[in-house]
Amino acid sequence: MLDFPRWKIWWVSLLCLVGIALAVPTFFPEKQVGSWPSWIPSQRINLGLDLAGGSHLLLEADTRDVAKQKLEQMQDTIRLGMRRGVDPAIQIDNLTAADGKVSFIVNDPARLDAAVEYARTQTQPIGLGPRDWNVNVFDQNRIEMTPTQAGIEAALDNAMASAREVVCTRIDPSGTREITCIRQGDNRILVQVPGTDDPEALKRMIGKTARLEFKLLNENADPAAVEAGRAAGAQVLPVLGGGRIAVQRRVFVSGDRLIDARQSFDENGRPSIAITFDATGGKQFAKVTQDNVGKPFAMILDDVVLSYPTIQQAILGGEAQITGNYTVESANELAVQLASGKLPVALTVIEERSVGPDLGKDSIQKGVLAGIVGTAGILIFMFLTYGRFGLYADIALVLNVIVILGIMALFNSTLTLPGIAGFVLTVGAAVDANVIINERIREEQRRGRNVLDSIKHGYDEARTAIFDANITNVIAGILLYWLGSGPVKGFAVVMMIGIATSVFTAVTVTRMFVSIWLRKRPKVLRI
Repeated sequence: MLDFPRWKIWWVSLLCLVGIALAVPTFFPEKQVGSWPSWIPSQRINLGLDLAGGSHLLLEADTRDVAKQKLEQMQDTIRLGMRRGVDPAIQIDNLTAADGKVSFIVNDPARLDAAVEYARTQTQPIGLGPRDWNVNVFDQNRIEMTPTQAGIEAALDNAMASAREVVCTRIDPSGTREITCIRQGDNRILVQVPGTDDPEALKRMIGKTARLEFKLLNENADPAAVEAGRAAGAQVLPVLGGGRIAVQRRVFVSGDRLIDARQSFDENGRPSIAITFDATGGKQFAKVTQDNVGKPFAMILDDVVLSYPTIQQAILGGEAQITGNYTVESANELAVQLASGKLPVALTVIEERSVGPDLGKDSIQKGVLAGIVGTAGILIFMFLTYGRFGLYADIALVLNVIVILGIMALFNSTLTLPGIAGFVLTVGAAVDANVIINERIREEQRRGRNVLDSIKHGYDEARTAIFDANITNVIAGILLYWLGSGPVKGFAVVMMIGIATSVFTAVTVTRMFVSIWLRKRPKVLRI
């Protein structure tokens, strides 16, 4: 167990050096780190909202938008379902979604019951209560579908849950910035982002619905009607940069079929967004482009036409490119929005303010002071209590602190005030393993074992207890991270990183030092 070959010494030493190198940028000003060569690590630890301040936004959903979408979705369902979902198809007329209801006329009175039955199958029960739609018949052949209050409330709840996930993903795609993104009430989302100095960019990132649609142009529309903003049988939309065009109402591929969006460059070297569809979306895109070669189609984002190129040939492979007057930054911003999915409901910023640090520099200074004093006390105690083995534990403890900082910097993690508490707690508990090991070695000495056997049995006997104790701590940290949010997650992250590094340094690194010392074949062990 104490045999430590040379390759393992180099391997452990290399890991420690990498951890130290990753931690170094955190100790230097950001501007200075930015001027370093690209091959030198430059990731730093971010400070949380309570330490560095940031932006605070309160977003409110438009409940009318949820009701409107619910009506439009049901209108599309009825339109397609009466043609394809019923055999034989049911002919309907005057299908409208207005005045808070979906209404249509069944042309053949003999098929009225079948139409009512199909309409009712599209409704869902809300828990043990009423269904989300009421279906009624008027004038013998007119069917009206009206969403119930319970249905609207359930739709709003689902939309807000999805909207919160989309907002969180847009702001923090990597999940390492420790943002606060929580629901408040029925239709609001609170967002707090640490260290953000451009709230306008944050609002742009959040505010777009990012509903992407591909539609064919309606080339038969009257130009005068298009200019006036209304064209029979077509949808008139503004074009980015000016003007209007008429497009068909049918969406042949939507952004819901996207599986990836990333910033790229077109054939002329201009910034663009490369998008990839899933299997179904790729087939739909290929079929439409194959059937409409020579015709223009529109790329539409939030009811604004980004571009309307002509289909030169069938576009196969499920990939496309969105072009326009983008910068690298704006193209990347749009790619993040598309990749995160569309917002299921429009959100409006109703409150905005910059948040100063709650305790600011004073918190950092006192946290650092607590860490230094605590670490110094532990170092002195371990050396006085265990001598040489205490010195090995002290070196491992210092390495542990530095490696924790290095790993946090590698993942661009955010340090919050609770994170500082977790850091100090981790430092205080980091020598537990060495205390267990050293006390076991003492016990073996008292039993009369020689130097080598005492150390070997001390490490062997302590190993199980060390791993068992730390596994339970890791389970607690996982639960804190999974169930917590914001600062609680920050505490859990620091604690779990500290557990992993402390086991490595306290057991593996100290064992390396001891194995090197044992090569001198010492006759006496003082511990």
